[in-house]
Amino acid sequence: MPGKLVATVLGTPDPPALAAFYRDLLGWEITSSEPHWARLRHPDDDRPGLSFQLERDHAWPVWPQHPGTQQMQAHLDVQVDDLEAETARAVTLGATVEGHQPQPDGVRVIRDPHGHLICLFLQGF
Repeated sequence: MPGKLVATVLGTPDPPALAAFYRDLLGWEITSSEPHWARLRHPDDDRPGLSFQLERDHAWPVWPQHPGTQQMQAHLDVQVDDLEAETARAVTLGATVEGHQPQPDGVRVIRDPHGHLICLFLQGF
């Protein structure tokens, strides 16, 4: 039987704080929160979840990527109905909008408060 993806884990210097950001951004529930580990899940489905582990030496990825720098390696895609409104809401929660936007319409690259990249996008992009 093939494996089953149960969670994506992001490294962060403050797992509970980052879990709170994503709780508010996604409308998910925090199911565990400790100084070294936190976990979120969708209110209607336990898996897959989004988890956060303590990384004291967490380094933000460079965007856009440059050779010899900390590269992104992964990012989260979050589909939204209203790109401008959800971008503004993410900023009020602590996100920042990236200066480099590779697509002019339908997608907005932002960073969570601990530097992980997120693409907010409209359906069809």
